[in-house]
This record gives sequence, C-alpha cells and structure tokens, in this order.
Amino acid sequence: MWGRRRARRGGHSAEQLRLQRRQREAALRKARRQEQLVSKRLLREDSAPEEGAQDGADVVPDPLSEDEVLELLRGVQRGSEDRKRWLGRLRWALQNEDTQQKFVRLDGSIRALTGLFTSSLADLQLEAARCLHELSHSSVPTVAEACLPVTSYLLTYLSGHSLEFTELCLYTLGNLVVESEAVRKQLLPQGIIPVLASCIQSPHEAVLEGVGYVLSQLLQAKEAPTEIIPLVLDSVLPQHMLRVLCSGPRAGLGAAVEFAWCLHYIICRHEDNVVLLALGAVPALTSLLLDLASQIPQDTPEGLELLVCPVLRCLSNLLAQTGCQGQDGRLLVALFLILQCFLQQHPFLVQECLWLLNNLTADDPFFCSALLSLDLLPALLQLLTCSQMATVLVLTVLCNIAEKGVLQCQRLLQQPLLPHLLPLLTLPHPEAVGQCLELLHLLLLHCPEAAADFTRQGGHQALEQHQSTPELQERAQALLDMVRQSPGAPSACQATLAALS
Repeated sequence: MWGRRRARRGGHSAEQLRLQRRQREAALRKARRQEQLVSKRLLREDSAPEEGAQDGADVVPDPLSEDEVLELLRGVQRGSEDRKRWLGRLRWALQNEDTQQKFVRLDGSIRALTGLFTSSLADLQLEAARCLHELSHSSVPTVAEACLPVTSYLLTYLSGHSLEFTELCLYTLGNLVVESEAVRKQLLPQGIIPVLASCIQSPHEAVLEGVGYVLSQLLQAKEAPTEIIPLVLDSVLPQHMLRVLCSGPRAGLGAAVEFAWCLHYIICRHEDNVVLLALGAVPALTSLLLDLASQIPQDTPEGLELLVCPVLRCLSNLLAQTGCQGQDGRLLVALFLILQCFLQQHPFLVQECLWLLNNLTADDPFFCSALLSLDLLPALLQLLTCSQMATVLVLTVLCNIAEKGVLQCQRLLQQPLLPHLLPLLTLPHPEAVGQCLELLHLLLLHCPEAAADFTRQGGHQALEQHQSTPELQERAQALLDMVRQSPGAPSACQATLAALS
C-alpha cells in the first residue's frame, strides 16, 4: 500500500482588496500542491502614500540613506500633528528591504513604533501597525527578529479593535512566524495557540482566513511535530477547522483552503491522528467531497481546485490508517466527477484523486467491487496515459483489484484489459513497466488461461525485451515462465470469460 503523502489599495472595498490579494497568492498556493510551502502575505490598503507614485502600481521605492531614515524616525517620534504623515512616509519607505535593515539598526526605532502601536490614538495605531507589517514581510531574518518586542501586543490586539486591524495583526504574526524560530519560540509561551482558538470562532471570513494563514505557517515549522501540533490538538482548533472547512466555499473559499492545508500538515506530520478521527474527520471530509462533486460542473466556483487538492490529501492520508474508512460507493463517483471536471485545466488533480483511490482499494474489497459494479473501469483506464505517475497509480489500483481474486480478475480481463497493458511494456519508465508486470502476474496467477490471449497479442515478445533490464529481468522471466506453463485447453475460467463476453 502506498504510504502517506507529505508534502505549503487605494479606493477599493475590503472585499475587492481581499480578492486582489487572493489573485496575487494564486501562484503560491499552486506551488503548495506539490510540497509544503511557507510564504509571506502582504496587506496594503494603498501603495502610494508618496507624491508622484501611481496608485495601485507595484512600485518599490528607492533605498534611503541612513540620514534619510533617521529623519523619518525623528519625524514619527515628534509629538506634532504631522506624525501620521511621517508614519505614512515611513511605511512607504519600508517597502524597500535595504531601508528596512537601516531602520531596525537605528537605536530606538522599534521602541518608537511599538509605542505608537500601543497608543490610544486609533489612526496612529493603525499606521504604526502597517509599518510593522511591512517589516514583517522582509526576507531578512534580522528584520523579523527585531520585531520580537511587539509580538505580545499583536496577540493582545487580536481580541478586539476593528476588523481591518485584527486582520493586519494576524498577517503580521504569520509573516514573523515564517522567518524566525526565535519568534515562534516566543509566541508559544505567550499563548498564540489559545488566542488563535478564540479567533477561529469569529464570524468574519477575513479573520478566519488570517487565522488559517498563521496556523498553516506554524504547522510547517520544523519543530511543529513535537512543540506545536500537540498544543493544537489539545485545543478547540481542530473541531473549528473541520467546521469551517466542511462549510465549503459557502463560508469563504479562502478560509476553507487555509484550514484544509492546516489539517493536511497535521495529518502528514503526526503519527497518531486519534483526535481528528474521534471528531469524525473521515466522514466529514467524505461528505465535503460529495458536496463539492455535486456542484460540478453547474456551479463550480473559481479556484475550487485549490480546496479540492488538500481535501483529497487529508482524506487519503487518514485512510492510510487501518480501519478508518467507511464504505460509501458515492465517494468513487465523486472522485471521477472531479477528475472529469478538472482533467483538462488542472491535471495535477489526477494524481491526487488516484492516491485516494489507491488507498480506498488497497485493503477494502468493497471499493474494488464498487469500482467494477459502477462501471468506472473504462474511465480509470483512460487515465493510463495522462502522465508517468498517473500510469503507475492506475496500475497500482488495478493491482489492488486483481489481488482480490479470480472473480475480480475475470471482470478486469472482460474489459478487455490486455490491449491497454501491452503498449505499457514498451515504455522507457522502469517503475511503470514494473507495475505493469506485477498486474500481469496477478492476472495470469488467477486466470492462467488468459496467457493464450496474452501471447496472441504479442505479449511474449514484449516480455523478452526486458530480459536484459536489470531491475525488470527477474519479473519478466517469471512471467515468461508462467506463460509457457499455462494450460493449452480451455478451462472453467475461460468458459466464464466467454459467457460474460
């Protein structure tokens, strides 16, 4: 059985801004299909506080000299009415990483920002938060670690203030978590997990998505299996993650995607998922997939594939644990509906669906029989040529079915299957050819009379070409021996096949 997958604004409304941000993050989320990905997020209400800059343009300011940075710091330290304007200029300048490093090196710079961030003047507080957010987006670890004094305040302000301010604090925390182990080690004893457990109960989609972002960054940290995941599992976070996720796109696609990846990171990095299983994760995720498949193709939301991918991985990895799966044939139909919908535009989902199909059929005769009785085998065989990995996985699923015995092999051969398999023996991919040899071995073991058709269609010659391939020669020779020793007269198996055809 296959193992677990381990794999990461001026003049606009808040909803438009979130939409723009999601569009910018599309490439990052797509990269996370294949592997864990830590990525920083940037919230900007406007990109042009300085005169002459273009509103909404991705313009990075030129680096400032040390004297210019010092002038900005002194400006924000003055108790004048122009302090907000100075903060706006500072925020613009801090979009440049060279300027960020010069700023944090100045004595009293972070202390000054922290003082304004904790002030009672809401407009100054928000501007200071935006400056800290720009610093958190730096790729230089020393810049992130310079923000250590403000982490406790970021946590405190998650429990109140405006929606915009809460969202800004969440993404600033998430960015700091990405860059620095020192920040993560400080946040844990400061109570970031209980704070997130409170925030996840918010009715606001923007807050939920922000919580998911912070949590996903924490769960990908190298120390997560021992120091973070146990704390998460001991909190109310898992049940609320499942609640938000299983509400699907209706509760907000962005939040659902984030929490799907959070669950994926927990499942693939934690050996004992008894907490998630006790919360009904398997039936909940199964129900979600059925619901998502039912929306196809009439009402498929844009970006739905970004949710389907981690949900498939979560369910596949949970099913890899013995005794976790239910027996619902509708899940097979849902998988093939998803495949049909996304095959052309998002072929990466083929591999994800096949991993789940493999884990469903690996030990359970129910799903093997259901796949055959629901007449899904032709659709499965069409995936043989999608990619090298798809070829291997389809053959593995077919092996799972063939292992169940004579009746299943008869049904496979009735398709007919051999014309699909023989061309695969000529592929230049040893893994795919090896899996094909394994399937042929099972078919001839349970139905030796099929050897006559195999030979008649040129299988004997195809096997002989692999006798000189080191990693395949032993299996190829074993199959040649089986073909030579097969009975020449029709048997009960052949009679059954003839009757079925």
